[in-house]
Amino acid sequence: MTKLNNQEVDMEVGVVGLGLMGSSIVVALLLSGQKVIGVAPVASDLAHAEKNMRAILVDCAKASPLQYPVEWYMQRLTLTEAYAALANCRLVMECVLEKAAIKASVYDKIEAVVSRHTVIASNTSAIPISDLQRTVLFPDRFVGVHWAEPAFATRFLEITCGKQTDPAYAEWVVGLSAQWEKEPTVLKKDIRGFITNRLMYAVYRELFHLVETGKTTIEDADKAFRYDAGAWITLMGIFRRMDYTGLEDGGVMLRNIIPTLSNTGRVPVAMQQILEKGGRGTQNQVGLYSYSVAEARLWEESFAKFNREIYQLAARYPLRKQQVDV
Repeated sequence: MTKLNNQEVDMEVGVVGLGLMGSSIVVALLLSGQKVIGVAPVASDLAHAEKNMRAILVDCAKASPLQYPVEWYMQRLTLTEAYAALANCRLVMECVLEKAAIKASVYDKIEAVVSRHTVIASNTSAIPISDLQRTVLFPDRFVGVHWAEPAFATRFLEITCGKQTDPAYAEWVVGLSAQWEKEPTVLKKDIRGFITNRLMYAVYRELFHLVETGKTTIEDADKAFRYDAGAWITLMGIFRRMDYTGLEDGGVMLRNIIPTLSNTGRVPVAMQQILEKGGRGTQNQVGLYSYSVAEARLWEESFAKFNREIYQLAARYPLRKQQVDV
């Protein structure tokens, strides 16, 4: 592959798909000073994209002073339905529906206009990168770049290599992501669900098991996770927490508890019942908890405020600053 220079300040990055997640990714890139080409495969998304992104930037400015006025960031953004606008991009990220056929169609259109060494990435959280690689002309330059919502207010980024990914491309994206103020994780071997989803779904399974077997309630399970793990997890993660608390009893605890954990392969009954009712949680007020419209809106506002605060807190304790040079 050709040598890629992370320091090109005017390098263009493309984002295809301007729904909730795509718009959030665009704002994250703009806040880092990146030039962004946003392509809307769905015309209705284009109609609302600029207004939505500007509103997010205004909210960010209210929460914490930005380096430049909102309009400066907006001037670094091009929004269009034309894939041809991606021609000069060094990286293009796809953020469309989680349907392989739709994604494959998008990749065809991207590859028709970009250079051979443009990195193409998917934000997928469900489809293995190795599967998506089979749909592109040059699988070596294809990677997974999985963001968390809201992308502009979290330090999370998960970079996944498929079976045919050239590691040099993945390493370049890792370097680039530092300019976006992210602390990326790298999954060198592609597995379904990647890292973060596999961790969370293991937790979901055990929590549903405890509730279904009458060991606890949804409310108390949430409180246990919120006030224990929630108090330290942003600072040190899981393995470093084990080191910090001491490993003397770790083997005994693992040996005694692991055999008692749920290993069911079915969807929990409570979740299945909600899905059958068309429940989408706070989005339509039908979920594991009950909500009024006002309560659902308050959770949305509180989550946005909390994300801004936790992002700033995490920035004060970046992992690289916790290392001691020897």
